[in-house]
Amino acid sequence: MKGVILAGGLGSRLRPLTLVTNKHLLPVYDRPMIHYPIQCLINAGIDEVMVVTGGEHAGDFLKLLKNGKHLGLKTLRYAYQEGEGGIADALKLAEEFADSGKICVILGDNIIEGNIRKAAADFFTQKSGAKIILKEVPDPHRFGVVEFADAQRSKIKTLIEKPKNPPSNMAVTGIYFYDGDCFKVCKDLKPSGRGELEITDVNNYYLNRGDMTYETLEGWWTDAGTFESLFRASKYVAESGANHLDLAGSRPGLFGTGVR
Repeated sequence: MKGVILAGGLGSRLRPLTLVTNKHLLPVYDRPMIHYPIQCLINAGIDEVMVVTGGEHAGDFLKLLKNGKHLGLKTLRYAYQEGEGGIADALKLAEEFADSGKICVILGDNIIEGNIRKAAADFFTQKSGAKIILKEVPDPHRFGVVEFADAQRSKIKTLIEKPKNPPSNMAVTGIYFYDGDCFKVCKDLKPSGRGELEITDVNNYYLNRGDMTYETLEGWWTDAGTFESLFRASKYVAESGANHLDLAGSRPGLFGTGVR
């Protein structure tokens, strides 16, 4: 399985910081933000990765990440997104890289305490479809939110993007697993009222098709797209003592083995 990190956008909610660099290169405690989704993929055994970025600071990713070998990656490729067409629009750029295989997609500002190894292993054996990762949050209106079909929350009815009146507090984290059909789905999408191709529409396609599964993430999770969440992410990492990427390579076996 290959990994795709979506790290585009203008980061307007973090201005003026993002006037001089890409949001995903800002520091989260003692590492650039982009290191955390890379670590998330490596911890799941995924070492072939594409970073999709854009804007005038895109070249800075190459300065920082180079070919990815020092981070433990087997392959690191880059794609450039023109404009701001949304998450699903950015995902389309990874079609050739995915080569019709299954992929794990993670938003570049998502940081987790635990790992997604089990979810990756489960999806690796899943015949087709998609898998999403859910997490209970205090501010669901900021995210894609689950509407359950029953009070026991045993089945998802639909997914709603940034609802004003959230039907639940279960948010869809920025970590998704898709089969090769996701690229055709992205191409067939129509822009939302925000003028973007929404990843929630991709997820609803799989939900309606009947082959989307989901798991609830253990440990904390946060994005880092606002000043409040960026501060929260740094605080979480500092207090948890979470393992970081060992750029000097002095911790053999830190990431273990995983799904291929």
